Amino acid sequence: MTDFARRMSHTPLKPRKSIVLTIVMALMLIYTLVPLVWLIISATKSNTDLVNTFGFAFGHFNLIQNIRDVFTYENGVYGHWLLNTLIYVVAGAGGATVLSALGGYGLAKYDFPGKKAVFAIILGAVAVPGTALAVPTFLLFSKVGLTNTMWAVILPSLISPFGLYLMWVFASEAIPTELLEAARVDGSGELRTFGTISLRLLGPGIVTVALFAIVATWNNYFLPLIMLNDPKLYPLTVGLQSWNAETVGVAARPVFSLVTTGSLLAIIPIVVAFLLLQRFWQSGLSAGSVKQ
Repeated sequence: MTDFARRMSHTPLKPRKSIVLTIVMALMLIYTLVPLVWLIISATKSNTDLVNTFGFAFGHFNLIQNIRDVFTYENGVYGHWLLNTLIYVVAGAGGATVLSALGGYGLAKYDFPGKKAVFAIILGAVAVPGTALAVPTFLLFSKVGLTNTMWAVILPSLISPFGLYLMWVFASEAIPTELLEAARVDGSGELRTFGTISLRLLGPGIVTVALFAIVATWNNYFLPLIMLNDPKLYPLTVGLQSWNAETVGVAARPVFSLVTTGSLLAIIPIVVAFLLLQRFWQSGLSAGSVKQ
């Protein structure tokens, strides 16, 4: 080995730096954080300060009173919206995660006729936006009398083509086929093998799918907008928009502070969930891209 090769073998590789990429990432960070900063500042203002002060300038600190007003306005309907959103997330996103895990595992580890056709259908379903299916779903649910019920939001949320595809890819790489065959030789049934072996290996992928499903269900707006007409069934997204609509028109009411404070409170649970599940999310995204 030459002296140059010997020196190179002991020299750690330094990460490449790019000024252009750094600037682009900084601009993206600013673009992402500016609306959040504006929302936090606006939530501390009264209605008068929201109108009379610059958007990023602080006024009289009124956050505590704003929070009280949010939960007491219109007989505490905000609490109903928050509870409804939690129900939609637990039932819809939780069910979508379970179905995606079971379906993805089955598609990855079992062979059956038509498997390639199923794969093509799933990829096609991923490419179809959910808003394009909202109106046909409404027409279908109206025929069976499910509109203006919680089921009208929960049942469509159970279907997650992207989650199913993600679990399929993850299960294909995360669970060695030899391990399943060894369990079968030892006399373990399929359900027992899934519950005691596969489920643990699928953990990061399940958390990743759950995070995507939670965010999608929590931010769901168009589907409940066309499915529901009872304000007590609204999720936070539709409810806050109904408050925002009260600020315009002939009979406008000064509820700007309620909209901004309610919006801030609405994003706190999803931010907490993301921070708690972030490390699982990162490992889940990378697991399907590297051969184990």
